[in-house]
Amino acid sequence: MLQSCGSRELGHESLQHHFCSPSKLHSPHPPYTAGVFLGFRNLRNQKNAKTVNIDQSFERSIKHSHAQKQNPRASRVSVGFKLQSNSKSSLPPTKNSSVNGRRKKYGGVLPTILRALESNDDLENTLNTFCENLSPKEQTVVLKEQRSWERVIRVFEFFKLQKEYAHNVIHYNVVLRALGRAQKWDELRLCWIEMAQNGVLPTNNTYGMLVDVYAKSGLAKESLLWIKHMRLRGIFPDEITMNTVVKALKDVGEFDRADRFYKDWCVGRVELDDFELDSMVDFENGSASAPVSLKHFLSTELFRTGGRNPIPRSMGSLDIENSIRKPKLTSTYNTLIDLYGKAGRLNDAANIFAEMLKSGVAVDTITFNTMIYTCGSHGHLSEAESLLSKMEERQISPDTKTYNIFLSLYADAGNIDAALKCYWKIREVGLFPDVVTHRAVLHVLCQRNMLQDVEAIIEEMEKSGLPIDEHSLPEGLWADAEAVFYCKRHIAGQKKDVVEYNVMIKAYGKAKLYDKAFSLFKSMRNHGTWPDECTYNSLVQMCAAGDLVDQAVELLDEMRGASFKPQCLTFSSIIASYVRLGQISSAVNVFEEMARAGVKPNEVVYGSLINGFAESGNVEEALKYFRMMGESGLLANQIVLTALIKAYSKIGCLEEAKKVYEKMKDMEGGPDIVASNSMITLYADLGMVSEAKFIFNNLREKGQADGVSFAAMMYLYKSMGMLDEAIEVAEEMKLSDSLTDVISYNKVMACFATNGQLRGCGELLHEMVAKKLLPDNGTFKVLFTVLKKGGFPIEAVSQLESSCQEGKPYATEAVITSVFSVVGLHSLALETCESFIKVEVVLDSFVYNVAIYAYKSSGQNDRALNMYMKMLDEGLEPDLVTCINLVGCYGTAGLVEGVKRIHSQLKYGEMEPNESLFKAVIDAYKHANRQDLAAQASKEMRTALEPEQHSDSEFQEESDESFLML
Repeated sequence: MLQSCGSRELGHESLQHHFCSPSKLHSPHPPYTAGVFLGFRNLRNQKNAKTVNIDQSFERSIKHSHAQKQNPRASRVSVGFKLQSNSKSSLPPTKNSSVNGRRKKYGGVLPTILRALESNDDLENTLNTFCENLSPKEQTVVLKEQRSWERVIRVFEFFKLQKEYAHNVIHYNVVLRALGRAQKWDELRLCWIEMAQNGVLPTNNTYGMLVDVYAKSGLAKESLLWIKHMRLRGIFPDEITMNTVVKALKDVGEFDRADRFYKDWCVGRVELDDFELDSMVDFENGSASAPVSLKHFLSTELFRTGGRNPIPRSMGSLDIENSIRKPKLTSTYNTLIDLYGKAGRLNDAANIFAEMLKSGVAVDTITFNTMIYTCGSHGHLSEAESLLSKMEERQISPDTKTYNIFLSLYADAGNIDAALKCYWKIREVGLFPDVVTHRAVLHVLCQRNMLQDVEAIIEEMEKSGLPIDEHSLPEGLWADAEAVFYCKRHIAGQKKDVVEYNVMIKAYGKAKLYDKAFSLFKSMRNHGTWPDECTYNSLVQMCAAGDLVDQAVELLDEMRGASFKPQCLTFSSIIASYVRLGQISSAVNVFEEMARAGVKPNEVVYGSLINGFAESGNVEEALKYFRMMGESGLLANQIVLTALIKAYSKIGCLEEAKKVYEKMKDMEGGPDIVASNSMITLYADLGMVSEAKFIFNNLREKGQADGVSFAAMMYLYKSMGMLDEAIEVAEEMKLSDSLTDVISYNKVMACFATNGQLRGCGELLHEMVAKKLLPDNGTFKVLFTVLKKGGFPIEAVSQLESSCQEGKPYATEAVITSVFSVVGLHSLALETCESFIKVEVVLDSFVYNVAIYAYKSSGQNDRALNMYMKMLDEGLEPDLVTCINLVGCYGTAGLVEGVKRIHSQLKYGEMEPNESLFKAVIDAYKHANRQDLAAQASKEMRTALEPEQHSDSEFQEESDESFLML
């Protein structure tokens, strides 16, 4: 239904623990002894500080809050918790006036220039009017205040055309940062090259900024290469750059590497020798085997450019590198505390905190929030409470995040009263609950079915004018949400708010209770509440997700008729639904309607359309939308590039597919399994064994190979006549967890059937049936081939095929029984057979034929003959297949007279001459040790069948082989 909060939503990057995870403790305060967290001994000894109960701390903060209300102009820094409490108003504090949303104040002509640039679309004309004689510092301000990377570039180009302009690193840093934040990697590469050409050398700030923008874009490996480049230039990272690197490593879970980098920096050593550079070129000659991509140009121009103007290592720089240093910035210590906390190294976190205090580095609210969470989330709740006391001593104000952390910790410890007290105290002390606060408290209450308290929270939110987040209640608790919705809202004169309807509709949607959601939606107006934009967006997205696309479109039309503007996600969900249903033209119509509505498509929209056209084999259209996506300034993600590979694969465009695949290798995480499988399939279609095998082996080594990967390799090996290799892959697939659906079973069984491993086919069939996977048409084709290869009479196979095509009762069970019998799995055959023989219904003759064959094959001739008698009792006449099976029974039982009776019918023309029946008679005589009669029947068969040069079975066998090679 409604999702629980994510770890980063707690308001601080270190908060990995779920706010709303179920409590594993039975008491609110675990029986930890004082000082268990040894790293805080010094803290606890300072001024004989004692652990302060959090409730007492809250009480002091409330008193301080009241004191401030009496004197609004009083300083916020005072004994106690320095909490803002000017008003209990639900409105947040008014922000200072700003330019472009930034809290910046500039003097001179700058405010006028910035307002003019912001208000006028004709940027160049405004620049010519106001910006021809600015100082370098003023130019820097104008560059920094532009709202988009395009405008930054245009302003920069204007400045460079001025006569007195001097290229400087600060301007280039601003431009590079804007391009990096927008992930315009190709433009960034060109700017870097221009910077070198103009003789502007990067500084520590340049490299620190590049590390930051690359890391925040998810390119952690590439961000560290900037440090490698920095060292090649002879520049040693300053503390800000070092802190940025540690953050980047921390955020991708490289805790040990981050720790090592920090400690090396402290002793004047920064080495990245253990950093993997397999994909990078030789820095000396700058050679590269692959073309430059938009994102990852470090392997070509970057290092060549860096080597053109190396900075010589002076004695001063060597002294800097070899000197001992300690951090001096609060942000650095905060990063290190968070690093060690996430790595579970609590003593190291405590030591860093103690060193921070000892060194006189200012601690701030983030410092304490990080330490509080680190202690509390590792079970040291009393230590976390003592830190709250330390905040008071140092006159550092807790913020909303501080209370959110304690709310989480108390909830996890099972102390719901304390958790709720944290929630109510936030507003009492003059702070404001945020989305995370409400989501957390509602989740905690719903988990414990405290519906009245949930109602109280919702009422408090409504009075404060705060929106109820649709994710505030956990998924799966729609019944609880329903109870909250109806519990007290039926009071006369009190109507439900639209926000409450929206939350309930979202809850039904998450639980896939579409009828309930529609019913509630239709009842809104009857109760005096009108749907809003959120209502429609939720309903349309819900319908589209459930592939109720007609209803989704009707709601979209109704929504637009009510003058509401649909979100991009709303259009995207309908487009994706149409694509899933194979209705690509309808998806295009919605895309065009989206453009007319003025809603800009995102990567998801383009990805859906590209994938839809790729699946249908319409590569031209797929490429058309890919170009449109690029023209709109959007970067292709993995989904889009995978769709392109799929499209190229369908039409055999190898070189184009390879280019896209190589591009995906440069992306974090590399190509996904779908892209890799598409490449294997393409190589298989082209008979390129070594190339397909290389990708397949890479997938196997990573444990990523799935059913499609195995199937493509089996097809490749079979088509190349490499049956041993095909069987090896099939055996591996059988032993792996890749057999998850009917198609994968079909592929392996077909491979086994081609190689004559019929019993393996039967075992896979049994495994498939046990998993309740129903055979499809592909399965039956393989099974009929197994029957023919196993010596099952061709007439019996034809009879089963027609029974399946006509959808006769027990046709599937009859086929399965026959296969088990043919491959020698007799116990399974009899088990399946008896499941339909015992039913109290009239069965077709083909079912009796299968039963006779199964009993005969398992050596139970008496039961086989009993089935024949039962068949006669039901008034069913024996057919050719019945006679073939009966002859087999008579032969193994030594009943020569029975064999002779059917033989005579053949001999004297009472039955049409038939090769299968003749062979059955011959085999029966041999089983009865009547070789003379067998020889006579053989002679008669040659005479009777002499005109026929080719039998139907021969043609059928050839057709089956062709099928299995597909």
